[in-house]
Amino acid sequence: MNVATLRLDIVSAEKQIFSGEVATVFVTGEMGELGIAPGHSQLLTTLKPGYVRAILSNKEEEVFYVSSGMLEVQPYIVSVLADTVMRADDIDEASALAAKEQAEKSLAGKMSSIDVAKATAELAEAIAQIRAIQHLKKRARIK
Repeated sequence: MNVATLRLDIVSAEKQIFSGEVATVFVTGEMGELGIAPGHSQLLTTLKPGYVRAILSNKEEEVFYVSSGMLEVQPYIVSVLADTVMRADDIDEASALAAKEQAEKSLAGKMSSIDVAKATAELAEAIAQIRAIQHLKKRARIK
């Protein structure tokens, strides 16, 4: 491994989604956005719905949606253990927008606290998927 790169492994409950050398990683941690470069101090945190951006050594970018999970950082190894993860290219934008709209309607109605928590979680996941798609579209316009 080159000291100017990190090894990034992204794994879901079903399978390994990505494994390779990257220059930097950006991820949505429980306390906010994290940028991780080679030599980063050790870290263990939970992930909230968001996206993972991996900047490859050739400056190309990979974007993944993550529903939740854990992030482990070692100085030259980053592991993302996600409940649900998918490449942003594979997200169905229409479905994500429909899920967001449904969650917003649910939150607007009268519900029990359990239903509110579920609708809030669904809304956060839908918004994270939409943000991942929007990032890909913005990146495509820049190229």
